[in-house]
Amino acid sequence: MSKPIFELVDELPTSGLTISMLNALDFAAPGEWQNIVGFVNTIKHVTGESDESLIQAIGERAIYLYNDRSQGYQQSMWLYQTVDGTDKALGAVALANKVGETVPLLGFLNKVTPKPDKAQTIDLTLKLVAELVAFCQINGIPGNSIGDFVASLGEYSGESLIRMVALVCVDGLIPLGPDFISKAISGISQTSPQELEKNSIFSTMKDAIPGSDSSSKLNFIGETFDSVKGWMDDLVTSKGLNPEQVLSELQEFVEIADDKLDYVAAFLDMATNYYEHTGTQTLARRLIERAAAEI
Repeated sequence: MSKPIFELVDELPTSGLTISMLNALDFAAPGEWQNIVGFVNTIKHVTGESDESLIQAIGERAIYLYNDRSQGYQQSMWLYQTVDGTDKALGAVALANKVGETVPLLGFLNKVTPKPDKAQTIDLTLKLVAELVAFCQINGIPGNSIGDFVASLGEYSGESLIRMVALVCVDGLIPLGPDFISKAISGISQTSPQELEKNSIFSTMKDAIPGSDSSSKLNFIGETFDSVKGWMDDLVTSKGLNPEQVLSELQEFVEIADDKLDYVAAFLDMATNYYEHTGTQTLARRLIERAAAEI
């Protein structure tokens, strides 16, 4: 990793499109997420400590744990960063001078191209697999522990929960529609290992996915999604989530044409990095909790 954990946390933004989008999704997880940034500030928030010497000791221990490659924390950070894709540069340039609460979308439609449903399905399921593998890495358990991951979803809160809410809303409902779960299951079942290998995210993170070859990795991706579909369906049902409602909430900060949901999805995918942002917060929290327990 090119940057230490304290620098990654210190550099988390306090405003911009990603933050606005996550705040807009509060309706689906009321009061769960606060945008806690800054390494020392995060230590104080997580531990409740005010003693400067103890805060420093916890911070040093957290940095030590992160730097220990055998612990898997750096691999988790890499996964959170990787699944946000490689197409952020265009969005960053387009939004460079428009990072306030309202970001006009229509002017950028000629700069984005909606992904076909198959590609969107692969990206959605790969993000879910990245979440599972990162969860296992952070908790020191085998990377194929689907059962442990599914059981943990019921305990998800804060930045981890809002990340999964965003996954369902922004990578599921908006691009694929209200039946995104069945579409994803069907899409994965109709995907060949050769098609999977052409996906840029898969080609980058494939070594982290359990399985000996592309075929077995594809099976693992399908098994992971199938195991989590119940949790996602419960979220959608309990919150009454649908593309129109999500779009309405997003329109609080983005001017969106409601007949161009595929472009909305492409735009948000290009211009936000919610997985990396909340993933950094999750990782920092877990490191600090462990460091505090060990001090």
